[in-house]
Amino acid sequence: MRNPRQVVLRPLVTEKSTALKEDHNQVCFQVAMDANKVEIRQAVEAIFRVRVTGVRTQRVFGKVKRMGRFRGRQSSWKKAVVSLAPGQKIELFEGA
Repeated sequence: MRNPRQVVLRPLVTEKSTALKEDHNQVCFQVAMDANKVEIRQAVEAIFRVRVTGVRTQRVFGKVKRMGRFRGRQSSWKKAVVSLAPGQKIELFEGA
């Protein structure tokens, strides 16, 4: 059993995630690459004291970036869209 803070790395606050929060009561997080949906559900419920009804995940591949003539790649990461039960909310996203 991992520490929940090792599974959920940071919240994602973008235009798209804000629209998901307002329309569908869903919030987005950056999570550990090897975390599965069960671990993500347990971590969000433990950290924020809310009830989770669903978790969707996707891997976001790092972009290729250039610095002059040198090419590099940004790190790939994993994104989780967490659906909350009706009436539940996370205060962290409400102040944005």
